[in-house]
Amino acid sequence: MITIADIEVDGPLTGDELNSLFHAAWPGHQDTDFGPVLARSLLRVTARRAGRLVGYVNVVGDGGVHAFLLDTTVHPDERRAGLGVALVRAAADAARERGAHWLHVDYEPHLTGFHERCGFRPTAAGLMALNDH
Repeated sequence: MITIADIEVDGPLTGDELNSLFHAAWPGHQDTDFGPVLARSLLRVTARRAGRLVGYVNVVGDGGVHAFLLDTTVHPDERRAGLGVALVRAAADAARERGAHWLHVDYEPHLTGFHERCGFRPTAAGLMALNDH
């Protein structure tokens, strides 16, 4: 299991590192300019092993009490060892420290167990696809 010393809130991070992690973790990932994404973050949490980025989660806020968890990503070589849960819990703690009262997340049904281990409880939510023609 990864140690807490490998996890950092708002540590140094490059778009190249994120693209490399996302290519490993998400089949079909296309290189992305993460500058605009990171500029809008309330915070981000990273995990490194031997200096290499192996985990990431982004939290955005509404400027008030709501924060939203996005892009929880763990390198395939690091999965099933508790890193994802540790990233999300660190993100929740940091969001609370920055004034958030609620942390929201959307996920697919097969990820329910993971999110429950992180401390989330299911709620009803809505989703509208804006790019459908």
